[in-house]
Amino acid sequence: MAFGRGAKMDGRRPSSSSSSLCTTTTVAVFVALCVVGAWMMTSSTVFPLEISSNKKSEVKEQPAGVFGASEEATSGSAVEGSEKFGDTNDTAVPEEPNNTGVPEEERFTENPEEKPVESSEEKVAPKEKEESKDTFDDANGKTEQVSGKEDVDAEFGARQTDVANNGDEEERRTTASDGEQSDGEKKDDQEEKVNGSDSQDMSDQPQIEEKVDESGENDQGAKSNEVFPDGAQSELLKESNTENGSFSTQDAESKNEKEAQASSNSSDDETTYNWKLCNNNAGTDYIPCLDNEKAIKKLRSTKHYEHRERHCPVEPPTCLVPLPEGYKRSIEWPTSRDKVWYSNVPHTKLAEYKGHQNWVKVSGDHLMFPGGGTQFKNGALHYIDTIQQALPDIAWGKRSRVILDVGCGVASFGGYMFDRDVLTMSFAPKDEHEAQVQFALERGIPAISAVMGTKRLPYPSRVFDVIHCARCRVPWHIEGGMLLLELNRLLRPGGYFVWSATPVYQKLAEDVEIWNAMSSLTKSMCWKMVNKTKDKLNQVGMAIYQKPMDNNCYNKRPENSPPLCKETDDADAAWNVPLQACMHKLPVGQSVRGLKWPETWPQRLEKTPYWVDPSHVGVYGKPGNEDFEADYAHWKRVVSKSYVNGMGIDWSKVRNVMDMRAVYGGFAAALRDQKVWVMNAVPIDSPDTLPIIYERGLFGMYHDWCESFSTYPRTYDLLHADHLFSKLKKRCKLLPVFAEVDRILRPEGTLIVRDNAETINVLQGMVKSQQWEIRMTYTKGNEVVLAQHSLNSDMTVAFHILVVIFCPAFEQLKLE
Repeated sequence: MAFGRGAKMDGRRPSSSSSSLCTTTTVAVFVALCVVGAWMMTSSTVFPLEISSNKKSEVKEQPAGVFGASEEATSGSAVEGSEKFGDTNDTAVPEEPNNTGVPEEERFTENPEEKPVESSEEKVAPKEKEESKDTFDDANGKTEQVSGKEDVDAEFGARQTDVANNGDEEERRTTASDGEQSDGEKKDDQEEKVNGSDSQDMSDQPQIEEKVDESGENDQGAKSNEVFPDGAQSELLKESNTENGSFSTQDAESKNEKEAQASSNSSDDETTYNWKLCNNNAGTDYIPCLDNEKAIKKLRSTKHYEHRERHCPVEPPTCLVPLPEGYKRSIEWPTSRDKVWYSNVPHTKLAEYKGHQNWVKVSGDHLMFPGGGTQFKNGALHYIDTIQQALPDIAWGKRSRVILDVGCGVASFGGYMFDRDVLTMSFAPKDEHEAQVQFALERGIPAISAVMGTKRLPYPSRVFDVIHCARCRVPWHIEGGMLLLELNRLLRPGGYFVWSATPVYQKLAEDVEIWNAMSSLTKSMCWKMVNKTKDKLNQVGMAIYQKPMDNNCYNKRPENSPPLCKETDDADAAWNVPLQACMHKLPVGQSVRGLKWPETWPQRLEKTPYWVDPSHVGVYGKPGNEDFEADYAHWKRVVSKSYVNGMGIDWSKVRNVMDMRAVYGGFAAALRDQKVWVMNAVPIDSPDTLPIIYERGLFGMYHDWCESFSTYPRTYDLLHADHLFSKLKKRCKLLPVFAEVDRILRPEGTLIVRDNAETINVLQGMVKSQQWEIRMTYTKGNEVVLAQHSLNSDMTVAFHILVVIFCPAFEQLKLE
């Protein structure tokens, strides 16, 4: 029994040996776990690429000069920094699992506040929501930065790829097999590989800091491989946060769309515009403020041509003026100066009445203009040169640039003045000389319908270099010389008045009487007759007078007749101001307008007028001279880069242009190289800058766009309205204004509107209702006003540009 028992015990010895092996294995496993634990602890203390809260404080202690350091110095700083972060990053380990659900794109979203990326998802998400306006979504739905940090992102991605390729195969297999491992843990595994090699650490870490240095900016807390700047460098970061580059923000886009929808849902886009043809005796030549028969019938007198003055309807018309039968596109300049389509201006009375004076003749389908006039039957150019020979100091196109032609007829004088580089403002009444101003405009020559009656002309004082009258049928000498005194108001000190009329060279009793009266009147006005000559070819004579440059003559007059105007009389006030038989004294002072003659042309176009100095605040808020220069620079840039080359406008077909809200005339000045002329309209409720426009050698007039313009229908090829309509809405309805635009714009003409979104939406509804073609709309957020004065940044759609072409061409709309 004992043996048996002993035998059994011998048989169990292998089990004892196996127990010892298990004990050894247990100890080995325990040691291995300790090693693994130590390894895991070590992995969290090695310098990672992710920035912890401790790293933040560490970076703040770095000198700002680190961004400008050499590569060697930067590399050293990186190594030192890794040691410091490795010593202090143990506390971050428990928080790592919280990053498991955070996608990689979110963890690299820009965070403008310096917060550690190891924070939990609950802490990161709110900040990302706050910064959503600085991001945009790409086609794949990934959120990216607008601030231009893609280069840093690309480098970081390249670093991650290199690390993965350089790691050992066993650990990569372990990483790949761990299906529950988060993106953040994968990133830590890759970063561990970086820290496993000193050479790799030395080569990669400086590249990150060099990239920050090169870009001069970085995402604050957005990417785990970037260092936060301090001091002066932080200003770069602030600036980048406020820049959106080429991309608009979602906040702006949403706001704009909501505004557009609200505007369209108001009443404007939903409004049905029932356009009707105008029904009046003027027919296709209707000018509302000159053809107001009801008001004209109520006039008590027509002695002073009151019936030829403006009498605007109380309610501006909203009807459309019909086209003449057979209307065609106007002939292009300069051919148009010699002939136009008869069907466009189908009037023959003037040809019958003035044909022998070479005003106009009918020839087949055309009206021909030989270039003659009552005083220059043999052509305007010879007549113009005769004036130059009689008075060389007049210096056409040099000293004398802007002139006024009174009683212009068909404006051949002004038409041929273009050959002498002179700009002529021609005017004549709408009278028995049928459509004379309409002939002028159809020819491509500047003109308006006006009369010297009971009110001042719509021009500022002391702006015309020369005033011309050739048989203009104006009784200058009557009623104390009131009409000639109006010319005195308009004529620049030192300017000339050229009078070519029968009293100058004929000896009939009436002519002699008028001549004597004019001689007495001009002498009492201190006008000096500098020449009296005769044109032998045309058998006419002319007298040339010059206005004084100072008040010496006025103070020496034996009699105060004509009387001087009161000191309170504003010579520049010209809108519906009654005429007075008085004379304004000339300006006194070194910086007063009118004291000096402008620079010769073309220098005067670009030079700031001497009286626009820094002591005066300009329209855009800067000193006057800087305002002027900024305006000119702005329009040169806009015209050259957009209007001439970027809008598809065929400028060879553009001749008559109007700037409906001119400021300093910058738009017109920028078009100098084009074969156009520009009527600069200065609204009566805008700053009075019209004298500056004239000083530049350009011209224009005052106007109230709540009323119709004093021109015939179909007279302008291009209308330009810069923030006009939004201002008009405060004073009058836009529908009549747009009806006026339709009236004066030629078929297939162009309208360019720059205004706010709400106004553009209203105009688009009107435009579409008339079947116009909208060629282009352009939206610019955060409008920059001239002279570098910006509106508030929250005004994201400050102006639009609307370019529309009159699409129906020459076919009439079917109107009721």
